[in-house]
Amino acid sequence: MSERTLSLIKPDAVGKNKIGAILSRFEGAGLRVVAAQMLLLSPQRAREFYAVHKERPFYESLVAFMTSGPVMAQVLEGANAVEKNRELMGATDPAQAAPGTIRADFAENVEANAVHGSDSPETARAEIRFFFPDLAE
Repeated sequence: MSERTLSLIKPDAVGKNKIGAILSRFEGAGLRVVAAQMLLLSPQRAREFYAVHKERPFYESLVAFMTSGPVMAQVLEGANAVEKNRELMGATDPAQAAPGTIRADFAENVEANAVHGSDSPETARAEIRFFFPDLAE
């Protein structure tokens, strides 16, 4: 079943010039980039996007990190895109990520972990709408 998911290449990976390497992993796994934009998140937009974490102790440092430099947002499409993207990313903590995953290869730590990906088809729809309102279903 073809579906869409949101992917963000975070400021750490953008700063290390890894956009192309990360996008090639998605494409090599059969996911197609159907929309993309590079942007600098304002603190307000970062707080909105990560509102689900606002009660967590890492919320403010996450907002600060996500506003520290540009992010590359893209919509990926393909069979089981959400699950496939999550497999490609690897565990949130790069120390626990499987070898060959994006986070194992490019992430610095649990916060500067190179990429974000939607965790379910429902979340993907909301996250895509947040960054790409013209693509909303």
